[in-house]
Amino acid sequence: MDASLSSQPSQPGGTAGAAAATCAAVLVAAPASGQGKTTVAAALARLHARRGRRVRAFKCGPDFLDPHWLALATGAPVHSLDLWMTGEADCRARLHAAAAESDLLVIEGVMGLFDGDPSAADLAQRFGLPVLAVIDAQAMAGTFGALAFGLQNFRDGLPWAGVLANRVASERHGQMLKDALRDPSQWLGALPRDARFTLPERHLGLVAATELGDALSRLDAAADVLANTPLGRMPVGELPQVRFEAPASDESQAAPPLLAGRTIAIARDAAFSFIYPANLDVLTALGAKLSFFSPLAGDALPACDAVWLPGGYPELHAQALSACEPMRESLAAHVAAGKPVWAECGGMMALFGELALQEGGEVHRLWGLLPGRVTMQKRLAGLGPQQLSLGSHVLRGHTFHYSSCETPLEPVAHTARPGATQAVGARAGEALYVHGPVRASYFHAWFASSPQATARLFGAMPIELESHAAFDQA
Repeated sequence: MDASLSSQPSQPGGTAGAAAATCAAVLVAAPASGQGKTTVAAALARLHARRGRRVRAFKCGPDFLDPHWLALATGAPVHSLDLWMTGEADCRARLHAAAAESDLLVIEGVMGLFDGDPSAADLAQRFGLPVLAVIDAQAMAGTFGALAFGLQNFRDGLPWAGVLANRVASERHGQMLKDALRDPSQWLGALPRDARFTLPERHLGLVAATELGDALSRLDAAADVLANTPLGRMPVGELPQVRFEAPASDESQAAPPLLAGRTIAIARDAAFSFIYPANLDVLTALGAKLSFFSPLAGDALPACDAVWLPGGYPELHAQALSACEPMRESLAAHVAAGKPVWAECGGMMALFGELALQEGGEVHRLWGLLPGRVTMQKRLAGLGPQQLSLGSHVLRGHTFHYSSCETPLEPVAHTARPGATQAVGARAGEALYVHGPVRASYFHAWFASSPQATARLFGAMPIELESHAAFDQA
């Protein structure tokens, strides 16, 4: 590992005189998705956490599933870092705060190292995060060296930590891979193919760690193997040290208490688990009291002023959700009282009248607060960053789903891709439906991008579109 990285600075941007924070940090990246980034990142975090080190993990880009594994490895909340969705100032503030209280930061990349705009490589260069490249080497030998060289040198000035081979067949195979590197000092070791630490997947990504009874033992098995690699044998003090400048004082502003005195009931269980911890922080900062409930557990809707139905996997629990008659009735009473509901992606799916698991397949009756049917499909129906304009305020976020909906409702707005012009009725992105006090979309919002717009979603004041026509009387 390049010793020069010990003095690698992050981009300037802190207030003069503010204390910078320095600690070990790596960004775990790969040539593509499915190479094993989460396994390596979580194993590295778990290894050092077991050694008594203070470890914090982050996920590059929008993601609800990989953070479950990183949180299990570290025992701490895992926040997203995205130069567009969360913003540079938010990234800087979170990295600085974590570095000030940690011995090691592990940031997991997204897709391939240079994929997306912004990419994981952009984040690495912006904050001086050394890249640890994970390459699935199960079907290669000498080409491993070409891939490693290309990742390191494709862009000038990219901070680099080294390369680790994943799914290696044997010790001899590992030696062939190491010999393929132009610079053997870049070799950080190899992990074998091993069912003990395989992380299972489904259509939206990894199965959440909370769904597996042996999740921690899988991470421990991976950490045990990693401990015998050059990377794992390296004390935390010998990992690349990164200096994180403090954020400028004007980059952190308190959210106005627009939701003070309001209670927001939030569905949270295996069917509704796509919740950014930062979104909860924003609601609390806006003054809201949060009350959680589990439809799958048969919980009643708590007394509340507004409801949030987050995304998740309603399609995996359609039969159970269909049987939640008390929840259907209590939500209907909530809506009849004119109280707001914000339903995103999976939360919206549960509100439609029917859910077809596949076209022509099994159909389940759901909660019926939105007219129409949702149909699961094999192909991805929506993916990528999106933004939603509510008057003068813009919420940033993303979309990722394998279903489509048929409804007589006319969208009141659509989201747009970053940089695109949004107009009412435009079909550049996801539809926003409004049905009484229910607001619903496939769009996943990052609340911190606009606390004011977030407060509007939960009924703090009427929502206005770019045309300034209010569609909400809550």
